[in-house]
Amino acid sequence: MSVNGKKVLHMDRNPYYGGESSSITPLEELYKRFQLLEGPPESMGRGRDWNVDLIPKFLMANGQLVKMLLYTEVTRYLDFKVVEGSFVYKGGKIYKVPSTETEALASNLMGMFEKRRFRKFLVFVANFDENDPKTFEGVDPQTTSMRDVYRKFDLGQDVIDFTGHALALYRTDDYLDQPCLETINRIKLYSESLARYGKSPYLYPLYGLGELPQGFARLSAIYGGTYMLNKPVDDIIMENGKVVGVKSEGEVARCKQLICDPSYIPDRVRKAGQVVRIICILSHPIKNTNEANSCQIIIPQNQVNRKSDIYVCMISYAHNVAAQGKYIAIASTTVETTEPEKEVEPALELLEPIDQKFVAISDLYEPIDDGSESQVFCSCSYDATTHFETTCNDIKDIYKRMVGSAFDFENMKRKQNDVFGEADQ
Repeated sequence: MSVNGKKVLHMDRNPYYGGESSSITPLEELYKRFQLLEGPPESMGRGRDWNVDLIPKFLMANGQLVKMLLYTEVTRYLDFKVVEGSFVYKGGKIYKVPSTETEALASNLMGMFEKRRFRKFLVFVANFDENDPKTFEGVDPQTTSMRDVYRKFDLGQDVIDFTGHALALYRTDDYLDQPCLETINRIKLYSESLARYGKSPYLYPLYGLGELPQGFARLSAIYGGTYMLNKPVDDIIMENGKVVGVKSEGEVARCKQLICDPSYIPDRVRKAGQVVRIICILSHPIKNTNEANSCQIIIPQNQVNRKSDIYVCMISYAHNVAAQGKYIAIASTTVETTEPEKEVEPALELLEPIDQKFVAISDLYEPIDDGSESQVFCSCSYDATTHFETTCNDIKDIYKRMVGSAFDFENMKRKQNDVFGEADQ
């Protein structure tokens, strides 16, 4: 918004950037936050060496958030590391998600004939171009369901599981009966992201995800945006059903439009479910991951008789988020029963032994209207996915509702050039 010439005031009731998705430091703060009054033992090292994300997510290397970061030049303020591997759970064990043809042919996830069929399927996806019917091979992107595409290539249930959940990154199986274009594009995104760095399609910022909102804050400031932390919002002032200002500590900031998360407007959102996240501190890498110092594990719902997948994100001292020799693994899933902690047990078993657990159960909220009347635009709560693609879609959707036109990456780039010049692009 600042880059587009809008006058932006950002108020945050917290003393830190990032709201719900901040990184907590020092470690003592995390213990306090979860009411563990005894504080961290000495074996945890120095408290200030820790930056613990409350909401675990990775960035797809070729995904929308990386494009936004590159185009808005926020990458000037951030350093990223490639996540070392993506794994999938099958029959109680974890296997590396095959990421190249060579790996697919060597993988223990499939038998020999299955591998050939899978390879054919991957080649079909790679060549698929929705604007070129010659690449369709009898598949109609708008009407053929993904279930039928799997049938066409004669793929078995296990392969379908890991393709839909570990490559296309769906949380449930609802996608099977929807048109296949979205799934094909998701698998393409995965393989294009992977092609950039080779080990996995995911990136993670050094010093934790809390660096992302700070990077955007700096960019906004360059364009005249104002940031106020520790600023409680006492009231949102409406006139004739439209927002006209925000009241804080006796003062009123006037505005024409307002963007906020659900916690600021409880009467304008509805509950859409819950997510359980368990932050685990470990003194060892996860077993069977080749001693990786960062990885993702996906437990497809079919494998554990659930409706939605369980995810594990693991990062470590290599990303400057933990003390030397320590690892942070966060297991999360959409809550389906009255015992959320029990639901992530299959994931916790993979992480044993665990030095310390922090359990968070969060309500998911979504706005009840699109904001066109009130000009109050509310984001959705962070879901259980382990990447930022759904969040980016939400942000682009808010942008479109506010401005009236779709978010244009190229336009953003041009405006950047006007300020920074093109030499260092």
